[in-house]
Amino acid sequence: MFSEAIHSVVDTGNQGLLLYGLKRANRPADSKHPFGYGMELYFWTFVVAILVFAVGAGISLYEGIHKLMDPRPITRPHINYLVLGVAMIFEGVAWTVAFREFRKQKGPVGYFKAIRRSKDPTIFTVLFEDSAAMLGLIVAFIGIALAQWLHIPELDAATSIVIGLILACTAGFLAFESKGLLIGEAARTAVIGGVRKIVNKQKGIVAINELLTMHFGPDDVLLTLSLDFDDRNSAGDVEKAISEMEREIKNSFPEISRVFIEAQSWQSHLASERQGMAKRGQQGK
Repeated sequence: MFSEAIHSVVDTGNQGLLLYGLKRANRPADSKHPFGYGMELYFWTFVVAILVFAVGAGISLYEGIHKLMDPRPITRPHINYLVLGVAMIFEGVAWTVAFREFRKQKGPVGYFKAIRRSKDPTIFTVLFEDSAAMLGLIVAFIGIALAQWLHIPELDAATSIVIGLILACTAGFLAFESKGLLIGEAARTAVIGGVRKIVNKQKGIVAINELLTMHFGPDDVLLTLSLDFDDRNSAGDVEKAISEMEREIKNSFPEISRVFIEAQSWQSHLASERQGMAKRGQQGK
């Protein structure tokens, strides 16, 4: 029960941190942060993962091991059952809301794939925290019941350890997912493929030298393109093509908020890439 109480406190604090992260991420861009503050949401998601692991899992594991060394029989278990039952009802409602929102946004893809490709940490973080909370409540209920009926108080301590392991696994997954977003993830494959189609159908383009994307927020993607234009194009033709591509890309993919297009021959681009690789190699030494 103590482990579940800690779990509930951590969950409540984490929801507050996510709300704070959402508020901070919505601040407009300024001179110091010209691309905005969207990635701050990813930072606070990572902080949530650390808190789940350090506070939730750490204290639960400590409590379980401590009680396992000094087991004591459970007194007035009916109060525990009442508290856990009410908690299951509230947690079940919260989990249902989070699951419906996630299912609405995932589309036709599978659940695990949708979690891996999701760029909005608030959705999968809340869903996983609520899932871990519900699983923890069930484990606590079963552990207390078995400890009472079998008269084995060690089972209550073992339950705390299991809850700690559940929280540790949840924290590890959240940390892994938020780390990828924090260091910069590319846009979805469908978005990148769609951009390529828009560019390839444009007249006067010889090749796409480079296409790079990066998420600065769930719905804030930076796109950079290096294109080799036909040398017969005039400067006006190139400007017109760039304007048309940028307009079509933003209309087709609203999450792409910034588009930077560079006109460069593929030979020059290749030479620049080689020079950059040589510099990085020297720095590595």
